[in-house]
Amino acid sequence: MATTAEAARRVALRCENVNRWFGGLHALKGPDLAIFQGEIFGLVGPNGSGKTTLVNTVTGFYPPQKGRVFLFDEQINGLPPYRIAQKGVARTFQNVALFRGLTVLDNILVGRHIHMRPSALATLGYWWWAKKEEVAHRAKVEDVIDLLQLEDVRDEPVDVIPLGLQKRVELARALAAEPRLLVLDEPMAGMNQEEKEYMVRFILDAHEDLGLTILIIEHHMDVVTSICHRVAVFNDGVKIAEGAPRETINDPAVVAAYIGASDAA
Repeated sequence: MATTAEAARRVALRCENVNRWFGGLHALKGPDLAIFQGEIFGLVGPNGSGKTTLVNTVTGFYPPQKGRVFLFDEQINGLPPYRIAQKGVARTFQNVALFRGLTVLDNILVGRHIHMRPSALATLGYWWWAKKEEVAHRAKVEDVIDLLQLEDVRDEPVDVIPLGLQKRVELARALAAEPRLLVLDEPMAGMNQEEKEYMVRFILDAHEDLGLTILIIEHHMDVVTSICHRVAVFNDGVKIAEGAPRETINDPAVVAAYIGASDAA
């Protein structure tokens, strides 16, 4: 039941009775979800619980076979991924998905592709038309580089920088798209404690400076409890709990999903 304060806030992302099958595997079994504008919302659960499948349905990679997905009250399920990206959804991936052989700067510039309008006419009139657009795109990227403190590695190939920096570049590429909803799929995976602390700080900076709504999948519970406003827990394709992070994570059903129930308990 929504509180009065929640009812007054605009819902950025709403999933209703979302179902997805892969052959005989029922990966998502009708979870409902509502994420408010400006919120950092955590999605947690054991491996194989349906978290990434839900993200893939939201971003158009695996459209739900039953149910609906709304972005700021506009139904988006059934749209291809590039159309959903154009409507303001950007994401990072569980495994780093950068373009090897390109520099940090070039990888971030790729994030501007949904805002580019190339044409033969613009190319012919480069000095009068296309150059102005190119400079504007470059300025947006420079702002992101400054925000995430990537100046020192901007001209380095992404192949040679550490994993923690590669994850930051992937975040920068998503931010370059100027999203309304940012989806982060395990942004701390493979990081040491220092790298995690840096990433948390940059996520919070982006949230505050850019006014983002963020959906984050994360296994590090210290991260979830420190930055998320609310959290939902999935298990076997079902949402088993939702609410404030600490209370939700300590829910008996959540504890049982992670470590198993006992007769004594």
